[in-house]
Amino acid sequence: MKKIITLLLLFSAVTLKAGDDFCGIRNTSFQSGENITFTVFYSVVGLYVNAGTATFSTTQERLNNKPVYHIVGEGKSNSSYDWIFKVRDKYETYIDTTNLQPLKFVRNVDEGGYKKYENITFNQQTNTAITTEGVYKVPNCIQDVLSSIYYARNIDFNKYKENDKIPFDMFLDNEVYHLYLRYLGKETVKTKYGKFKAIKFKPLLVKGTIFEGGEKMTVWVSDDANHIPLRIESPISVGSVKVDMMQYRGLRHPLTSLVSWK
Repeated sequence: MKKIITLLLLFSAVTLKAGDDFCGIRNTSFQSGENITFTVFYSVVGLYVNAGTATFSTTQERLNNKPVYHIVGEGKSNSSYDWIFKVRDKYETYIDTTNLQPLKFVRNVDEGGYKKYENITFNQQTNTAITTEGVYKVPNCIQDVLSSIYYARNIDFNKYKENDKIPFDMFLDNEVYHLYLRYLGKETVKTKYGKFKAIKFKPLLVKGTIFEGGEKMTVWVSDDANHIPLRIESPISVGSVKVDMMQYRGLRHPLTSLVSWK
């Protein structure tokens, strides 16, 4: 569930470097008060069962006298499946409202007995990330796990051709990762909630406790001004998962991508 909350989620076909085109990208896709709930379905032998939930909420606050979006992502396995793999994850990011760059990131996770607490402060002026373990130099326009999802929601996918790679840099576990989204085009996707017009892509993942690294995950987001995640599919260490958007409120724009209800 680490990469589920991560998202929500880059070099070769696109020659842009991270920061050249998207540094300082402005938010047009989400707003304070947005809340989205997902159901996590798990399968070992082809039959998917309801195994957990994930929620993302956005509020507008002030951090060090700066206006920020405070975004919280929480994921948990259902109690009946805790004996298989118990997950209790909470991620928080504080994003500068003017340029969508993270100022602070907090991660508190428990995944199958693996526990991790991380608290990072980002300094945009010095391009550094300050953690409990030291001060690390980071590239311009660095993202954290959670801020990268909301950053990606503001990408104009109409600028790209199928198979293009869209680069970004992410800081996690005291390391900088050079990642990308591979744009796969547009299609209609049927989820547990309904049928949607969607944008499809594959993120390059960092190997974690649940997910394998590489381009194993596929993500569909709404083909409208919100770009909310609709479905995520991925193999995991044992079996596979599907994650479907099941409830929302406070969207910035009408969900015009919805073709029909379930």
